[in-house]
Amino acid sequence: MPTSFRHRPALAAALAGAGALMAGAAARAQEAAAPAAAGAVPDGAMQGAAQAAPDAAAAALASLPHDLSPWGMFVTASPVVQAVMVGLALASVVTWTIAIAKTVELSSAKRKARAALAMLEEARSLSQAAERVGFSQGTAAALVRAVVAETHLSADAPSRDGLMDRAASRLERIESAAGRRMARGTGILATIGSTGPFIGLFGTVWGIMTSFIGISKAQTTNLAVVAPGIAEALLATAIGLVAAIPAVVVYNACSRAIGGHKAQLTDASAAVLRLLSRDIDRHALPRPHSNSRAAE
Repeated sequence: MPTSFRHRPALAAALAGAGALMAGAAARAQEAAAPAAAGAVPDGAMQGAAQAAPDAAAAALASLPHDLSPWGMFVTASPVVQAVMVGLALASVVTWTIAIAKTVELSSAKRKARAALAMLEEARSLSQAAERVGFSQGTAAALVRAVVAETHLSADAPSRDGLMDRAASRLERIESAAGRRMARGTGILATIGSTGPFIGLFGTVWGIMTSFIGISKAQTTNLAVVAPGIAEALLATAIGLVAAIPAVVVYNACSRAIGGHKAQLTDASAAVLRLLSRDIDRHALPRPHSNSRAAE
């Protein structure tokens, strides 16, 4: 029998013994590592950590607001977000107050300007227009009285060449004053319309930041924990849009209405200057002693 076949059983026995030794060493290493791990993390700490997360999640869920209506979200919001919401609500009230006041004011001014313009077109002289105007209020009446007063002040002038220029200067200043008076309050609308969305966005950012802080304290990312805080924050943005959109719309409407009223005043000024020009050509200017009450 060859030598290799005679030594094969001995090699197999040696390999089997080496495998048994390696298995024993691995078992002893695992047994040594288990007590070390157990000593590093005690059983009580592991159980406490396992119970802490469910307890924190349960506490967070228990503290969630149950009323998710707009008023309920306002009540449970942080003081900064509440201040933002209150400010935007007041801005919305101011917007609608200005809208109502300007609608009434511009409607009345346009109606008076139309009536005065029709009267000026029918008048044949400046004296006749002054008699019809009398002591009535309105910008058109002020235009007539201003021109009559200028003719009285220029009665002793050696020439009538500068009378038209002086009268036009008076009329221009009256038109500018009327335009500024009509535009009062529209600047507030422009401010609310431009800053309202950004103020609401500030409240949203602050509310979301507060929500993330609450998430870190609760140690849970459950949607039921996150959603109420984010909803409260987004409510600030919604209120900002509610305040800003009407302000922009009302501002544009007021700008168009004021522009139309200024055009009416320009037509009235042109009509008064035409009457003055006719009287100059006719040498029939109002005398200082006539129509004095109308010129006051």
